[in-house]
This record gives sequence, C-alpha cells and structure tokens, in this order.
Amino acid sequence: MGVDFVGITTCFICHDGNGRVLLAKRSENARDEKGTWEIGGGGLDFGVTAIDNASREIEEEFATTPKEISFLGYRDIFRKLEDGTPTHWVGIDFLALLHPAETRINEPHKFTDLGWFEPSNFPEPLHSQIRTTILKYASQLGMNGITVPEDFDS
Repeated sequence: MGVDFVGITTCFICHDGNGRVLLAKRSENARDEKGTWEIGGGGLDFGVTAIDNASREIEEEFATTPKEISFLGYRDIFRKLEDGTPTHWVGIDFLALLHPAETRINEPHKFTDLGWFEPSNFPEPLHSQIRTTILKYASQLGMNGITVPEDFDS
C-alpha cells in the first residue's frame, strides 16, 4: 500500500469529449480521504500492463469501457495516511473518453456519488491529489477540450 515500498497505481482522468471530467465521491468505506471527490484509479496488478489495468479499473469503478484511452504521464505521489504514516506511490496517468449515459457507480461500497463537472465547477472537498494532477496535464487536457481555469490551484 505504498508504505514499506513504493506502490504503483494507474489513475485516469475520464472526460466526455465536451469539457467535462468525471468525479466520484469516496464513501466512508474508503481507505482514506473519505468524502472527497476523486478522478479514479487503482493499484497495478502483477502481470497486467498499465493501460489494461486502467481500462479494467474504469470498468470496475464506472461500469463502462473507455471509448479511447491514452497515456498522459506519471507522478510521484507523497502523502500521509490519516494516522500520519507516510506513503509513496507512482501514479501512471491516463486520459479516458467515456460515454456519460453508459457511466454509473459500479462499486457502491467505495463511492456514494458520481458526476460530470467542468474544472471551473469541481465540487468540494476534492481529493488531495486532484489539483496537482489536473494542473500537471493542463496543456494536454486543453488539446482534448478540457479547459483548466488559471486560478484552479487556489
């Protein structure tokens, strides 16, 4: 879990092709950051390619298959668990095009809400990694019609 070793996670920014990003609200059963809105992701399974892992996680979490998926980049993620334990994850990030009508919560024990939002109107509270992730890929997201406001990091 990224505590005694570096964990690897595949993360995905899902979009609808019209400037909106899919966010899911973490439930009280979530490992950490309960009640925050996140983009989605999951640990990389042994023997599975990163892109296949991301596609599988999208299907598991949102009950749909990506129409397109592409590699964005990677991030070192340094966080602390709620008990103060430091963690280190490497996030392998993807951009995925989903059809909104085909998207739903497929893991109700992990998520309590789901919505499509423009970055200028993201709900609060956001997961601690959302702003840095969106800002890191702002230029690439712009090529896909997702406009990141200049004051997004404030």
